[in-house]
Amino acid sequence: MVVNSPSLLTPWTVEPLQIVPTVVIAGLYLKRTRTLAAHGRPVPAWKQWMFWAGIALIVLALNSPIDALGEEHFFFLHMTQHVILGDLAPLCFVLGLNGQILRPVLQFHVVERLRVLAHPFVALPIWAIDLYVWHIPFLYDAALHHDSIHALEHFCFFTAGCLMWEPVIETLPAPAWFGTGMKFGYIAAVRLLETILGNIFIWSSTAFYGVYRHAPEWGITPVHDLNLGGVVMMAEGSIVTAAVLVWLFFRLAREGELRQQLLEQGYDPRQVRRAVRYGRTDDLVRSRPART
Repeated sequence: MVVNSPSLLTPWTVEPLQIVPTVVIAGLYLKRTRTLAAHGRPVPAWKQWMFWAGIALIVLALNSPIDALGEEHFFFLHMTQHVILGDLAPLCFVLGLNGQILRPVLQFHVVERLRVLAHPFVALPIWAIDLYVWHIPFLYDAALHHDSIHALEHFCFFTAGCLMWEPVIETLPAPAWFGTGMKFGYIAAVRLLETILGNIFIWSSTAFYGVYRHAPEWGITPVHDLNLGGVVMMAEGSIVTAAVLVWLFFRLAREGELRQQLLEQGYDPRQVRRAVRYGRTDDLVRSRPART
């Protein structure tokens, strides 16, 4: 009896439930950025690069061999898919947007009202609940056995990831109190919640999910596979967290420098705080000269 071994050369796949929304969003973004450029308001190149990097990550996660191998053979590859869809791709996606890109969508009253979901005290619980609920064995196994539930799972991971990153990146302004200092605590809370789940996988001596309870493949036992999934979650989270914290540190230092300069030039402290908080110091300087 010949047993087919899983291979990284597994063909790329196309699942309409998952690829169609990606294509639609990519098309709308391309149309909007071209419209803005034609009206003399081009989107910065780095933002466009970040958006398309996010799209590429989504395609990699959903259509490459990572999808098939993770769905049928290895938990750690499925976890790789999930950290791409729930963390890396949303981060790139949010970085690639700004207010003028989203303006046509925000004109819809229902969308405007949904902005509350990006509030830090709302986005963080949504992200945490989504992360933990979908890793409950019953729901996790159901997603692997039903394409529609699997597509819903991926949609939830991506959407919750975008909401989680939005208060940090601030594509649209977050509350005034949620400045750079508060973002440090927010990111620490995100990674603490992820670390708890990651450690459950790393130190478990039992395979949780039915689909992965099979004979060892590639020399990886089901329990070792689960442990590797935790390592993937922890490693990705650590790298992204380190990068974001470095960015926040330099941003905090820059804000302190700008605040001090404007105060020394005689600007009103309340206006200075708001201008520095929302990155509008140039507007403040243009709108009213410093007092001498």
